[in-house]
Parts: sequence; C-alpha cells; structure tokens
Amino acid sequence: MATFELQTECVVEALFSDLLGEDQHDCRSLETDFGGPVQSAEEPPTTFDPVIIASRLRCMGDQCNMDFERVSSDALAEVLKGKMEKFGAAVDFLSRIWSDQNPGLVYEKAFLSISVKLVMHVAKKIPSMVHPSQLIQVINGNSQVRSYIEACGGWENLNN
Repeated sequence: MATFELQTECVVEALFSDLLGEDQHDCRSLETDFGGPVQSAEEPPTTFDPVIIASRLRCMGDQCNMDFERVSSDALAEVLKGKMEKFGAAVDFLSRIWSDQNPGLVYEKAFLSISVKLVMHVAKKIPSMVHPSQLIQVINGNSQVRSYIEACGGWENLNN
C-alpha cells in the first residue's frame, strides 16, 4: 500500500482537478497499467480511490459555513491577500475556533473542512496563488489530523 503522504498527494491532486474543472486525474498513479491497485501479496485488497475521497473532502469543505472575511486573524488576513505561507497557521486557528463553537465537531474534521474551504475561497479570489503542495503540506504536517485519518482506517474510510 502507498504511504500516507503519497495517498494525501493523490487525494489533493484529485481535489484540485475537480476544483479547477480539469478532466485528467494524474492522481491515479497508485494503479498499475493493468488497472489494479498496487499492493503486495500479503495485503488485503484496497479500496483507495483518490477521486472518490476528493469528492468526500469537497463535501466536507462545503459544510464549512465560516465567513473568512469576518474572522479576525493575522494569519488569515495574510492568506486572503494571497500570502499562502501562513495557510497552515490560519487553518489551525480557524479549526480550533470552529470545533470549540461546535461541541460535536472534532478538531480533525474541522481542520479538513476548513483547509478545503479556504483553498477553494482563495482559489476563487487569487487562483495563481493556490497550489496543491500547500494543502498537501498542511495535511501531512499535522500529526493530529494524520492520526485521525489513520484511526478511521485510512483515507478510503474517512467519512464512511
């Protein structure tokens, strides 16, 4: 099975393809030329499909009803100006606020929802400033979110 980092990269690439309306999904690099998933003989079959998982992530982002323009945060203000270096800090800050305001919402789900929603928001305003690597780094760099996804059984079981 592919590493968590590679799976995250494939999922985010599929998400960006969907957001940008591209038809090709290069993220299916986890599949062989034979059309089957890459796996060793001792591993059970995998249901990893980055396009389906990206669709789930987009739905999670759509659930975020936060008005980014009304939140007071220096990091968020920088991101809204296209300075994506503060993207991770802004997502973390917003996720903590949103999960604190919604007791049934765990931080990790808030983090994924807000990161997708904020990428979509900035992409609409300043498309040239948003790149898949920013979201990939933020997800892969958050050990709490990674542990949550792994505890769910991996990307393929997120939101099941």
